[in-house]
Amino acid sequence: MNHDDNRWYQEYLTPNLVQHVSVKETVFTGKTRYQNVEIIDTFDFGKTLILDGKTQSSEADEFVYHEALVQPAMVTHKNPVNVFIAGGGEGATLREVLSHNTVQKAVMVDLDGEVVDICRRFLPNHHKGAFDDIKTELHFRDAKQFLQDTSDKFDVMIIDLPDPQEGGPASFLYTDSFYSLIKDKLNPDGLVAIQSEQCMTGNMDAFAAIVNTLKTVFPKVFPYHAMIPSFSFDWGFSLASLGPDPKQFSKEEVDQRLKDRGCNGLSFYDGEMHEGIFTLSKYARNAVKAEKRIITDDNPLVVI
Repeated sequence: MNHDDNRWYQEYLTPNLVQHVSVKETVFTGKTRYQNVEIIDTFDFGKTLILDGKTQSSEADEFVYHEALVQPAMVTHKNPVNVFIAGGGEGATLREVLSHNTVQKAVMVDLDGEVVDICRRFLPNHHKGAFDDIKTELHFRDAKQFLQDTSDKFDVMIIDLPDPQEGGPASFLYTDSFYSLIKDKLNPDGLVAIQSEQCMTGNMDAFAAIVNTLKTVFPKVFPYHAMIPSFSFDWGFSLASLGPDPKQFSKEEVDQRLKDRGCNGLSFYDGEMHEGIFTLSKYARNAVKAEKRIITDDNPLVVI
């Protein structure tokens, strides 16, 4: 190990696997009403947001996660005008949504306004001013309650929630009832993209259960994945659609849509990546195919 005179951040990735990252300095540490918050500056990944001991994103590779989460759904929709975001406190998900010049309103709902304020101050390279965009509408409340109360409908919805930990604020936002609520709030031909946990051999349970649960609600579900270095894992995502099929787009069509919409600053996602991102490994396909669990309010998903 290098940097022997510096501190190390330790995180349990699974009960039997630990990651250590060398820390330059602690930028922020504190506790909000809902969760513990840390921002550390690391040698390999830059500034890193940690909530309740779980890495959320890092400067060096957040673009991989956020482009993978947002761009496939946005590109697949022919004209995303009204977009909803649940979570995404760093502002990077919002940034990616606003990269499409078709968007007229981006509604972001995050339970923890304190986290948003912390990220606004300490993670400017994540949000890049997205919080202050005239198209942005911010709400600090429970996403499920917001959707139950609003009469708005959306073209694309992005669900960027933290891991569902026991007793945590996100524990009931991975269920069939929540996904049914999302479906009801989509316009015809609407799509939703959902962060869907680890997608790696030996640890596929949560990913497969999320995909299987979505299949009980939506007519079309497309699981996909991307390697996130700061997570040390291949990470799973799900795109659920009321109509459009992302696999029907050629790389040329994807690139043309990105060009037409002014999405010129992407580093991970383009037409060629779009063609490959929906190809799962054989073990991942088998895990999804074999999964029988449906996540419900009575049997919520908990990630340790």
